[in-house]
Amino acid sequence: MSSRPLNRLLILSNGHGEDLIAQRILRALQTRRPQLVIRVLPLVGLGEAFANDEAEGRLERLGPQLQLPSGGFSNQSLRGLARDLAAGLPLLSWRQMRLVRHWARQGDPVLAVGDLLPLLLAWGGGGRFGFIGTPKSDYTWASTGPAGWGPTPLADGYHRCKGSEWDPWEWAVMGSRRCRLVAVRDRLTARGLHRHGVAALAPGNPMMDGFPQTPLPAWLASQRRLILLAGSRLPEALGNARRLLGCLSLGQPPEATTVLVASGSTPSLDAWANLLGDAGFAAMAADPAAAAIGASSLWRLGRWTVLLGSHTFSRWAGWAELGLATAGTATEQLAGLGVPSLSLPGPGPQFKAGFARRQSRLLGGAVLPCHRPEELARRLQQLLHDPNTCHQLGAIGRRRMGPAGGSAQIAALVEQRLLG
Repeated sequence: MSSRPLNRLLILSNGHGEDLIAQRILRALQTRRPQLVIRVLPLVGLGEAFANDEAEGRLERLGPQLQLPSGGFSNQSLRGLARDLAAGLPLLSWRQMRLVRHWARQGDPVLAVGDLLPLLLAWGGGGRFGFIGTPKSDYTWASTGPAGWGPTPLADGYHRCKGSEWDPWEWAVMGSRRCRLVAVRDRLTARGLHRHGVAALAPGNPMMDGFPQTPLPAWLASQRRLILLAGSRLPEALGNARRLLGCLSLGQPPEATTVLVASGSTPSLDAWANLLGDAGFAAMAADPAAAAIGASSLWRLGRWTVLLGSHTFSRWAGWAELGLATAGTATEQLAGLGVPSLSLPGPGPQFKAGFARRQSRLLGGAVLPCHRPEELARRLQQLLHDPNTCHQLGAIGRRRMGPAGGSAQIAALVEQRLLG
């Protein structure tokens, strides 16, 4: 440990979901240490999640930055890797490593959020570092897979032999003397790393922080309520949104049903408006009640009503009975709020069949993947008429994701172990 408290911290984050997790931890950390100087290096994309904090002077984003064609999922296909390499990934990684090494040589710590890439960069910097392992959980191989999606005996056997979702080279880096903190998403995963000499902690899941307890408006309580999550990586999110909206047009619900579409920075509201129009929805006149909860526009198709809003996910998510989802982090958060989902994998690069199967296992079946739009439409009607099953799936999702409060607990550990 340093003999003096440190007052600078570099964050490495490799994806949109990781950016959001890092953001929650940093805000909790700044509550404890208001004068802390924070720099963020987004490894994938531009780190848009940090834009507001940067504008308020809470942190500074560092370069180099590059929007990779694969959206950070080059590990899921050789084609995605080839496109990223052609777009300049090797040079980007080299420049990022130089920045991390320069930071570490000044004696300041690094906090890596994500998986192998930020972990390796933090270790390669040569200084003290901490690691928040966000994507991997032993539940993805210790749980039964979704029905009708086939077994994965080779992958399951490999992880069972290791006793951990994390790989030997990853736990070797986590076990470095310079690694002062390893936090993972659940106790099962922490126990798996303990078997390999990694003192991993499971202090709580930051993904479940930041959801206000907003009362359900009375006018919405009289309707069935869905939330539609298409993801945020372009152009994949546009294709996924088109397919999910197409599922709605396959049939009319037996009663009035509102679909909440909470858009982030991408796809844009204009892009969503085009998609809704193409799917047969008609834009309606401004509705004061809808505007009061953050909806920017209202669309109808028979008994379907769509409310489109920008950056309204944290307020709207808990109002839904069911989700239609092709997202990563947002789908997990929805499950943690007790809202089960139906997913529809597509061509990727992120939300493909393997990703959907893995997500379902991670969440104990709280997300049910469907092979075709017709299957999703059928399952949707079944679940809307089966509240007991929805309640059971929602309870599983809550258990798998854990309660809120993880950001504050991790912030306390970062202050003690990296900055103390």
